[in-house]
Amino acid sequence: MGDSITLGEVEIIRVVEWQGTFGPARRIVPEAGIEMWEADEELLAPDFWERESDQWIGALQTWVLRSGGRTVLVDTNVGNGRERPSMPMFHHRNTDFLGQLTAAGVRPEDVDIVVNTHLHADHVGWNTVGQGPGTWVPAFPNATYLMPAADHAHFDPANGRDLRTDDVALFEDSVAPVVAAGQAVLWEGEHRIDENLVLESAPGHTPGSSVLRLRSGGERAVFVGDLLHSPVQIAHPAHNSCFCEDETGAAATRLRVLARAADEHELIVPAHFGGPGAFEVRRGAGGFAVRKWASYDA
Repeated sequence: MGDSITLGEVEIIRVVEWQGTFGPARRIVPEAGIEMWEADEELLAPDFWERESDQWIGALQTWVLRSGGRTVLVDTNVGNGRERPSMPMFHHRNTDFLGQLTAAGVRPEDVDIVVNTHLHADHVGWNTVGQGPGTWVPAFPNATYLMPAADHAHFDPANGRDLRTDDVALFEDSVAPVVAAGQAVLWEGEHRIDENLVLESAPGHTPGSSVLRLRSGGERAVFVGDLLHSPVQIAHPAHNSCFCEDETGAAATRLRVLARAADEHELIVPAHFGGPGAFEVRRGAGGFAVRKWASYDA
């Protein structure tokens, strides 16, 4: 079973596919020097930073929301059997993620909505499963997949952009088959899922990056995708990850989302935080600080 939190009438289940060291910390957040990591060591170690090897610790995980009688998945990790030669950790992975979902009470046919906060490789991979060489079909046969229209246009090879080989591959194996099956909704601006959940555009990390806001029974959360890769960015919100495609836009969006979360007491849920995985913030000198970490239901 995954860890769970209940906010208002919405249950949130966390399903962690993988957690561990990923790469040098200052390669992941290049603008954060060693002095920043050391100053925040009490916050960062051991869940987010392995000091001895100077490695960033991250997680591949999906958040399952049960809202309004429907089951919603937020992001779908890397997927199995993918050709990702420039990303060795994502290349030809083989995990039992669908089995983990089932153990958490979610069979593929039970999923009603899949939210891709953006269309990077580690957020769309389990959109599909393989059915023979080069053949991919939606992993969740009854689901509507919500994809940002701006990212679909950005990563679609048919639009003539100079894309990396891996970006072409992820579109062809994890995005295009869902569109071809008629299960994709390409949205822009804002998209309401139900009375508790609404998607909002939050560009910068990618052109179509989005956040998912939850409001229910006076409680609030915001699923922020890759706006944050490390807690070092909480105190220093101007610092981007190496994966942000529009650095100025990503920093501005991060500052805006953190400020609203602090003012409205939203639980912030990033895609890749290990440890407790989610937190509340308060305003601090020059940035923000963790007010408290998430606690899960027994």
